[in-house]
Amino acid sequence: MAKKQTAGRDILGEFAPKFAELNDDVLFGEVWSREAELSPRDRSLITCSSLMTQGAPQLEAHLKIAKENGVTKEEMTEMITHLAFYAGWPKAWSAFALAKEIYGE
Repeated sequence: MAKKQTAGRDILGEFAPKFAELNDDVLFGEVWSREAELSPRDRSLITCSSLMTQGAPQLEAHLKIAKENGVTKEEMTEMITHLAFYAGWPKAWSAFALAKEIYGE
């Protein structure tokens, strides 16, 4: 079961309350909790893939979530290596730097 997300409310609750609500309750509450349809591990791989291809700063947080959701270092490095050819070599280098920190290498 996905843990209750409060980052939206913690960071943007007063400034953008509706966005915070959608982030915490819909995205992380309703979508991420659909574990019968797709496991948290698989959702993490998909999310990290998408964020890497965009060069999004949220990748770091989602790499941490992926590790918590059981994505191994080997799986993460394979995903980044694979996407390097589709998303770009510089994005892979950036993703590897984060993954190396998070996976403790």
